[in-house]
Amino acid sequence: MKKKILNDSLLKAARGEQTGRVPVWYMRQAGRSQPEYRKLKEKYSLFDITHQPELCAYVTRLPVEHYDVDAAILYKDIMTPLPALGVEVEILKGAGPVIHNSISSLKDVEKLGELHPEEDVPYVLETIRLLTEEQLAVPLIGFSGAPFTLASYMIEGGPSKDYRKTKAFMYTEPKAWFALMEKLADMIIVYVKAQIKAGASAIQIFDSWVGALNAADYRNYIKPVMERIFTALRTENAPFILFGVGAGHLALEWNSLPIDVVGLDWRLPIQKARALGVTKAIQGNLDPAVLLSPWEVIQEKAAAILDEGMAQPGYIFNLGHGVTPDVRPETLKRLTTFIHEYSERKQQEEA
Repeated sequence: MKKKILNDSLLKAARGEQTGRVPVWYMRQAGRSQPEYRKLKEKYSLFDITHQPELCAYVTRLPVEHYDVDAAILYKDIMTPLPALGVEVEILKGAGPVIHNSISSLKDVEKLGELHPEEDVPYVLETIRLLTEEQLAVPLIGFSGAPFTLASYMIEGGPSKDYRKTKAFMYTEPKAWFALMEKLADMIIVYVKAQIKAGASAIQIFDSWVGALNAADYRNYIKPVMERIFTALRTENAPFILFGVGAGHLALEWNSLPIDVVGLDWRLPIQKARALGVTKAIQGNLDPAVLLSPWEVIQEKAAAILDEGMAQPGYIFNLGHGVTPDVRPETLKRLTTFIHEYSERKQQEEA
């Protein structure tokens, strides 16, 4: 049985409801900036940790206990389900995910298998069950990579600065491209449904690198598959957040998808997104680099973002990308306290 969520402010904000204070969580809040995690990494790899539910649950819940954030996000990688499809992926220190059998043709796409979550990633589902049945009193956010971002790794063979191989494949092999999009969509739908069934209360879809595309190409090559994914998932009782880096020019495209929350990076101000016509709940969007500044700077910039976000119901505070390894845990704790106290005080003043 799922443990009762005592703090559901994130779920309310995602539905566009008023909350007593602004909910906050941080992308990559679990991991590299925490000394407890760095100690674990001396002994275990990322895949080692994610394959051990007790250990993975520990890493996932640490930020909730240390920072008092309003949600946990499952500790894992967007590459986690890909080996089940036959993708040979390795996470290399300093390089990130490396794919040893990259995609270059329709034949390669047709070789890809299917994901059966209970058989292929039981450790992910067991981690979710541990967290939601025994350990957390805040929502657990599950997640998946989006088709474009996953495809970019699969085609490039790893991280890329310009995604030129991915774009070239998209333009020159449209049949193979759309077959790959459908294959990944099938996987994402099954994977996300399994996470929700196991106990996840919300889902974030990371389309981290889709900002490399212009809006016209997004509408042609990506949006149809995103429509299909989110339409298939609407029957699930969970809000959906979509996030990407450098994707402010796609905010209105995302706003028209059947999602609940548009995640913004630091390049597009919340006020401007609203002026453009974004009507969904918004999540974001402090530049992670600000966290390395003096507290007075952090406080000033966070307050400005909060003022924009609180202008209407449906706002979740987050960073514009993930926490970097050099951020001090004390800074995140202090920032969380400030966000809660500032937003609660402002809303009481305006009541």
